[in-house]
Formats: sequence, C-alpha cells, structure tokens
Amino acid sequence: MSEAIEYRATPVGVGAGKPLQQLQTMLVDGEVVIAHAMQHRIYALTHRRNLAAATSGRFIFLKRPLLGGYLPVTLRWQDIKAAEITVGMFSAEVVLTYSGNLSDTAGGEGHILSLRASGLTIDAAQALYRECQAQEQSWREKRRVRTIEEMRAQAGGVQIATGVYPQNDPPHVADGRTLPLSATDNPVDRLARAKTMLDQGLISDSEYEAIKAKIVGSL
Repeated sequence: MSEAIEYRATPVGVGAGKPLQQLQTMLVDGEVVIAHAMQHRIYALTHRRNLAAATSGRFIFLKRPLLGGYLPVTLRWQDIKAAEITVGMFSAEVVLTYSGNLSDTAGGEGHILSLRASGLTIDAAQALYRECQAQEQSWREKRRVRTIEEMRAQAGGVQIATGVYPQNDPPHVADGRTLPLSATDNPVDRLARAKTMLDQGLISDSEYEAIKAKIVGSL
C-alpha cells in the first residue's frame, strides 16, 4: 500500500526564505500560500532556483535569473484545464494545461497552453500537485454547470428550475428540470442545438427525445 506524504510549506525566512519573500510581495489582501515547491539545486546551474506555488486564488511560478530579480507567471485557477505530475529519482515535474485567452465564459475558452515546472523537489511537488488537481477538479465542475447554462440559453432562453421561460411557450419538465424552448426560433436550429447538447453530454437521451418531440409537434 502506498503511503501518503504530508507536506507543509516552509515558513518564510527558513531555508528558501529569499524566493518565498519575493512570492509574498505578489500576494493580494487575503491571499495565502497553500503549498509551494522549490527547484532542486542540481537543476539550477544557470539560474537561481525557481519556485512554484499554489495560493488560495491562483498558481504562481517564479523564474529567477542568475543576475537577480524574478519573472513571475501567474495562472488563475479557473483557467487551468488539467494538472499532471511526473516523478523521477531525484526530482518531479508539474505540468499545467490552461486556457490562454482568460475567458470568463465557458463557450469562450480556447487557445490551450501549458506551463511546465521541472526539477522540483519531490515531496513538495507532490503536495503542490495535489492542490492543483483539487482546484482543477473543482473548477471543472463549475465550468460544466456554466456550459450547460450557456448552451441551454442559446437553445431558447432556458433557465433551470426557475420557472422563467419565454412568454407563451410552456416548459417541458424532465428529471425535475425545466427545459423550455423558444417558439420564435427556427425548428431546424432548435433541433441542431439540442443535438449538440446531447453529443456533449449536457442532456440525456430522454431529454433530447422529449425536446425533439416538442419541436416536431409544434410544426
């Protein structure tokens, strides 16, 4: 059975104090560091050791040039699409895949990029990865719900379980959810949107069939 590794960030001023002090200067009011990982010394021959950190609001990666200063890269948790870790004999690598266009709508996401933090100390990297994975899974569910809302709105102003729907167009209820359809939309377009929602797993087969029957019945 594998043994879980617990890791607690080193307090500022102990061990890796200087990069952590630099990290503290970037934090906004109320933001705290949850986990961080320093680059292993043997992988920092041409620069000072890099630092990767997970805070309560974002992921921060500090590149630290040999001649001083630092180059920060920050990712919002809501933009991260996937978190991966590779563990070797002496170090670990954390890779984050994220949306590069900073869209706050599910439908506007695109232009996928990746950030690679390599040569990290293993225990700290594992703790960092766990936090990244937890944040990614949390925001994945939030994006799923947002996508459903956006797709249903595009399919005819649908609002879930609110009783609000286009005037003169009674709702169809399936599985306790209100699925109204706008009577002003072209039936072909409505069918196409419903099929897209089915293909993306946003509605069930029974919901799709009910929507299709309603559209066809209105012709």
